[in-house]
Amino acid sequence: MATTDRQATALALAHALSAAERGLAVLPLSRTKLPALRSPHRDGPAPGRPPCHGECGRFGHGVYDASTDPARIRELFAAAPRATGYGIACGLPPYHLIGVDLDTKAGTNAPAALRELAVRHRFTLPATVVVVTPSGGRHLWLSGPPDAVVPNSAGRLAPGIDIRGAGGYLVGPGSRTAHGTYATAPGTAHLAPAPCPPPLLRLLLPPPRTPRRALPQGAGRHGHGLVQFVLGAHEGQRNTRLFWAACRAYENGTGPALHGPLLDAALTTGLPEHEARATLTSAARLTGHHP
Repeated sequence: MATTDRQATALALAHALSAAERGLAVLPLSRTKLPALRSPHRDGPAPGRPPCHGECGRFGHGVYDASTDPARIRELFAAAPRATGYGIACGLPPYHLIGVDLDTKAGTNAPAALRELAVRHRFTLPATVVVVTPSGGRHLWLSGPPDAVVPNSAGRLAPGIDIRGAGGYLVGPGSRTAHGTYATAPGTAHLAPAPCPPPLLRLLLPPPRTPRRALPQGAGRHGHGLVQFVLGAHEGQRNTRLFWAACRAYENGTGPALHGPLLDAALTTGLPEHEARATLTSAARLTGHHP
């Protein structure tokens, strides 16, 4: 291994140990910002068994390897001699870290979008740790309450704003990647992650699940299939799936009966209620029915 690689690994380990002293759980990363240790279960879990999150006792489970124990951290880096950076696991005590990743890709202005959200929802971003990425982006570190599980998301709040929550990690300052080095913004290195403003936290948490309405009699297997089709939608296809299912329901004469179950299914996938209702209304009108 080249001397520069050994130096990069030693420097990454030093930064990781320093972060661990602050109570942050860390894991080694490669130059690609991915976990540096390969999974011992590359062929997938054994049939009938859930995925392993480190219960096997071996390294290579991504963010589940993260630790604040100096001895374990040294073992992790010894097993990953090509690591040039480290990741900081989110969602763990004592900070229950939430990372707000403000990207700078062409066509997006994530900082402006975040400021607009702050004005619209009436919150102020507190002084907190800010990490500058090699591309000029910003990672804001916020602390969440222990009973709130913030999920990871990409672009859900606004284009260019990604969220790192439970099960995710942030690239730690001092890490070297193929595109450059991550560094703490001037004047923020001494800060602790500030509490996430409650209005922002509400935006980050998934919408509460609504009880699913039972399918009305007469909806049959076709109605059940349409509801399941909507429930299987991922972000970016929820509106399209709801519209298609609603059109089919109205064409088959079950539109009014399935309005409630389809609405519940759309809300379960995270589609805003006003948007879901508008989509159902459009489907009814397109097929010649009254909403």
